[in-house]
Amino acid sequence: MNSAYSSIPKRSYLELQSHNGSENLRSPPITHVNLVPFDDEEGVGNGYLHSSNGVHNDDGFDEDLGPEFDNHPLIDTGSKTGSGISGAVFNLTTTIIGAGIMALPAAMKVLGLVLGIFVIILMGLLSEYSVELLVKFSVLVKASSYGEVVQHALGRPAKVISEIFIIVNNAGVLIVYLIIMGDVMSGSLNHIGVFDQWLGHGVWDHRKLLILVIVVLLLAPLCALERIESLSLTSAASVALAVLFVVVACVIAFIKLVEGKIESPRIGPDFGSKKAILDLLVVVPIMTNAYVCHFNVQPIYNELEGRTPQKMNRVGRITTVICIVVYAFTSVSGYLLFGQGTESDVLTNFDKNLGIRFSSELNYIVRVGYIFHLVLVFPVVHFSLRQTVDALLFEGSAPLLESRKRSLGLTAVLLVLIYFGSTMIPNIWTAFKVTGATTAVSLGFIFPSLIALRLGQQRGCLSFGEKFLSRLMLVFAILVGVFGMIGNIYSIESQSE
Repeated sequence: MNSAYSSIPKRSYLELQSHNGSENLRSPPITHVNLVPFDDEEGVGNGYLHSSNGVHNDDGFDEDLGPEFDNHPLIDTGSKTGSGISGAVFNLTTTIIGAGIMALPAAMKVLGLVLGIFVIILMGLLSEYSVELLVKFSVLVKASSYGEVVQHALGRPAKVISEIFIIVNNAGVLIVYLIIMGDVMSGSLNHIGVFDQWLGHGVWDHRKLLILVIVVLLLAPLCALERIESLSLTSAASVALAVLFVVVACVIAFIKLVEGKIESPRIGPDFGSKKAILDLLVVVPIMTNAYVCHFNVQPIYNELEGRTPQKMNRVGRITTVICIVVYAFTSVSGYLLFGQGTESDVLTNFDKNLGIRFSSELNYIVRVGYIFHLVLVFPVVHFSLRQTVDALLFEGSAPLLESRKRSLGLTAVLLVLIYFGSTMIPNIWTAFKVTGATTAVSLGFIFPSLIALRLGQQRGCLSFGEKFLSRLMLVFAILVGVFGMIGNIYSIESQSE
């Protein structure tokens, strides 16, 4: 029987090209099929079909990528939709500017103005460089998460360790958020809460109950969202609230400076006591903690519209500039306002008369505005925490996006554990000292530099300058971690005495 079909030669493959004309948007796409012969000299014997861009479909390294690998996305889903650069900047900025900003004025008190500003700029630049390294080598190995690129470079045990560090770091950050919310709204031993100032004593004085209400009514609905792209608008709002806090703090500091009501700040660090030296050892890890966003880089990249490494680098650089400016102004204004009385959580300082007109109103704007900022930041950090826990516990299962029940179950369990953690840790300085010297410095600097050095050596795609900076960053991070832990140990011993 005659047939209109003919067989395809074995040594050919199909190239499908879809063309949708703009003149008829309702018509189905027209697909052309081209027969392209294999070339024996291109290594066909490996059993893989070669795509037109020269990228193999195996799980190892791509030998044909060469210097042009930066043009390939981490995940080639074919989708051209996602968040734009502004949405990605908001999400990455929100990941960075969280509770860490509240500890920076206290860090400035320890370092002094000149060294404090220098360290803020230095840590921001190092963090940006490590993010670019992470994106570059994630593209090289086609990794879609932090753990995957670690596994390609350092093996599966290192992947598990990195995922545990992400879980500890993110859970610690979210616990700090809840501590701040409780301290500011219901008060603490040395500070009056917003509700006490508004309504007097009542049921809202019970800090644990207040935090539970915030978790159930405000945080749980936002954390239940499945895609980080869905949080772009809330991230934009959170960045606006952070900027509002900075502007108000700077205006208050400027007014008091003009009126001569600010005591002379210390320019450099204090070496006059054992306590001052111990604080100096742990303050750099605290600043390291303020810039850690690396666990959210791949999720944000994967949902970036028209994603390329160059585009993500642009996102990272814009974010870094924003964060350095916000951090510098917050640290300086907070330290100028409260001097040696600056608390580890500077928000709690805004419960007293500031010595200017409309003091109480400005206090409420600063504190309540930043609480709403933390509420909007919380789900962004929680997103990567949930993804990492799922990857660690349910490896090989269907993606979390395809299992709504598993997603909601993980969200509920994590929120319960974070809530109980917030009732057990005394203050944010304690949490930041520990995570800053361990998980934060590892995720932000040690792992990215090791990834770059290992994969760069294997592929030969790391320049001399990049090798030098990666080694320098690795040594710096190890020293920060070691001295930070020494400072933490001595602090614990001093408190016990």
